Amino acid sequence: MIAEATTHSTARSQGAGGQPDKSRPGAAAPADGDSSVSVRDLDIAFGAHKVIAGLNLEIPPGEFLVLLGPSGCGKSTLLNAIAGLLDISDGEIWIDGKNVTWAEPKDRGIGMVFQSYALYPRMNVERNLSFGLRISGLPKAEIEARVKRVSELLQLDGLLKRRPAELSGGQRQRVAIGRALVRNVDVFLFDEPLSNLDAKLRNELRVEIKKLHQRLGNTMIYVTHDQVEAMTLADRIAVMRGGVIQQLGPPKEIYRRPVNRFVASFIGSPGMNFFDGRIETTASGAEVRLDGATVPLDRYGFKRPPEGGRKAIFGIRPEHITLGETPPEQFTTHGMVDLVEGMGADTIVWTSLAGAPLTIRTDGDTAIRPGETIRFSFDPANACLFDAETDLRL
Repeated sequence: MIAEATTHSTARSQGAGGQPDKSRPGAAAPADGDSSVSVRDLDIAFGAHKVIAGLNLEIPPGEFLVLLGPSGCGKSTLLNAIAGLLDISDGEIWIDGKNVTWAEPKDRGIGMVFQSYALYPRMNVERNLSFGLRISGLPKAEIEARVKRVSELLQLDGLLKRRPAELSGGQRQRVAIGRALVRNVDVFLFDEPLSNLDAKLRNELRVEIKKLHQRLGNTMIYVTHDQVEAMTLADRIAVMRGGVIQQLGPPKEIYRRPVNRFVASFIGSPGMNFFDGRIETTASGAEVRLDGATVPLDRYGFKRPPEGGRKAIFGIRPEHITLGETPPEQFTTHGMVDLVEGMGADTIVWTSLAGAPLTIRTDGDTAIRPGETIRFSFDPANACLFDAETDLRL
């Protein structure tokens, strides 16, 4: 399923000979365009291989949008197309009301931060920050004012005379971000900017980027395969697979109501537990029958009335399962502990349900040992059901 991203063919702006009209980079946006960035019927192909087909995406001003997905899903390809670093096969890209489909990257009004720092090693921080402004011919006073503002914003004041080799990884990435910020543009693009940093620095810079967005209010598009970055940074997340946006929505919505099994499996750590089952209707409602277990579904929010006899995949997140005594409306059963993983604040308990492995995320102080029999339960309202053939949410 695709949310706010379609793959159908629509009328596109054509020039002579059926080719996209390349003469319209400054054309006015349509009356319905309220977007900071608008991607319309985008096609991208490498030779005969089509990577993205008919993709549509609207990003309102000031939004922090995260493109999330596994390697090869098309997220960086989409970002590079927006930046103008990649030729497209068809479609249009609009930024701040202007058609920039065929505009050069420098004319698109964007600032970009790459995965690699890409700093000039022989220049100090101050000259790295100001280099682009100097070659564009800005007055010296304006350059100094912008560098001062950005260095204060990113806490680089005391580092301006240092060269990149004298900086830590986190400091180098802050300089790379600063080099984009000095351009005073409305749209910033981030291509996995934290992936080269260790875990501690990633956490610190993730917080800094979120604070930066709150202070500036600019539109930001951020590419990552890290779901923690996506969940903590985004106003909305676009989960991608095979060049298609599978689901587009706020982090909480994607976490609680994934539109298909792929999204459900990609979001969450540890991942969602899945079990093969069959839905049956009863006089009192519906239930899903697993191998040796039956879960009532009267508290589950179906999108439409369920069909009896339908094969389904039942999913429940590890953190939605509790140990010990629970309210009567919850499904309760027991199992033997196979493995216990202590993670400090949390403990991951491995057991089984319906003949398949089950993980439970519980308190870090929980005292459980392998071989013990435990009682556990969950509220079916927190579960996810997917059609066994289409993988779509029921």
